[in-house]
Amino acid sequence: MTEKNRLDQITDSIIGAAIEVHRALGPGLLESTYEACLTFELVEHGLKIEQQKPLPVIYRQVKLNCGYRIDVLVEESVIVEIKVVDHLAPIHKAQLLSYLRLSGCKVGLLINFNVKVLKDGIVRVVNNFPDSQRAQRSQRQISTLPAVLPQVINQD
Repeated sequence: MTEKNRLDQITDSIIGAAIEVHRALGPGLLESTYEACLTFELVEHGLKIEQQKPLPVIYRQVKLNCGYRIDVLVEESVIVEIKVVDHLAPIHKAQLLSYLRLSGCKVGLLINFNVKVLKDGIVRVVNNFPDSQRAQRSQRQISTLPAVLPQVINQD
């Protein structure tokens, strides 16, 4: 199976799970509610997930915690950003693109649960940044750095 096919299968599973959640709950609840229910469904589908995963910035070989958090990371490959807004704005897509670039992931889903029909609230975003490989190398390099290096510098 190619990487593209694997990512397509994962995103299809995520969208299917999101549709199940939206059918059961409808629009109008808190983002945290949809996140909890979506992660429950994804685990039920046998997918590996991480919730509220910190996403550090690697600067000069040092991992800096700048406050970025991925809502849901699925199979260590697909980022899911959950929203509950009147409509998705360009800033939401820019946020997801930044997360894709920083993480080295290739695909992300932006899911707005505050819509009547969920398919109208889903945007699939692909990371076409040429420096995504550099982000992956930086993530690998950081794991080899001594533990004494500063790990947290907040810039909230």
